[in-house]
Amino acid sequence: MKRGDIIPREIIEDKILFIRGKKVMLDRDLALLYEVETKALNRAVKRNLDRFPEDFMFQLSDEEFENLRFHFGTSRWGGQRYRPYVFTENGVAMLSSVLNSQRAIHVNIQIMRTFARLREMLMTHKDLKQKIEEMEKKYDYQFKIVFDAIRQLLEPPEKPKKRIGFLAEEKGK
Repeated sequence: MKRGDIIPREIIEDKILFIRGKKVMLDRDLALLYEVETKALNRAVKRNLDRFPEDFMFQLSDEEFENLRFHFGTSRWGGQRYRPYVFTENGVAMLSSVLNSQRAIHVNIQIMRTFARLREMLMTHKDLKQKIEEMEKKYDYQFKIVFDAIRQLLEPPEKPKKRIGFLAEEKGK
């Protein structure tokens, strides 16, 4: 945890979900981090709806909501009757202009850093995957030989099975 951080980075990372191909955070998770009620956060957003276009915030469909409830288990979602709103990285940034508390400012900074860190990690993984694929294409035959040799080394040698019981001696010896 960096000095000045009020929430461990791991907690924020755990609250970032991938929905509709976007990294988003649920209204209830943001409210928890900001230490406000979910309905208070949503009221503040609805009073400033022109600041939250569809690519900043959207409400989950019934199917997405059911999938999410199934994913987390009904006990965590017990009693929730409305479909939650989710906020993209831009939507979370816009929340800082709607929520005017010191905690909201500090939490927003942490969330923005976490989104940036995840973006960097995803790009690094993409680059690494692409380099490996290029190497596989370029050195496919040599890799196949190496991997076959490694597989043979990893397989335990077959030991002859010991016979159990008596062996009949051949006549005439």
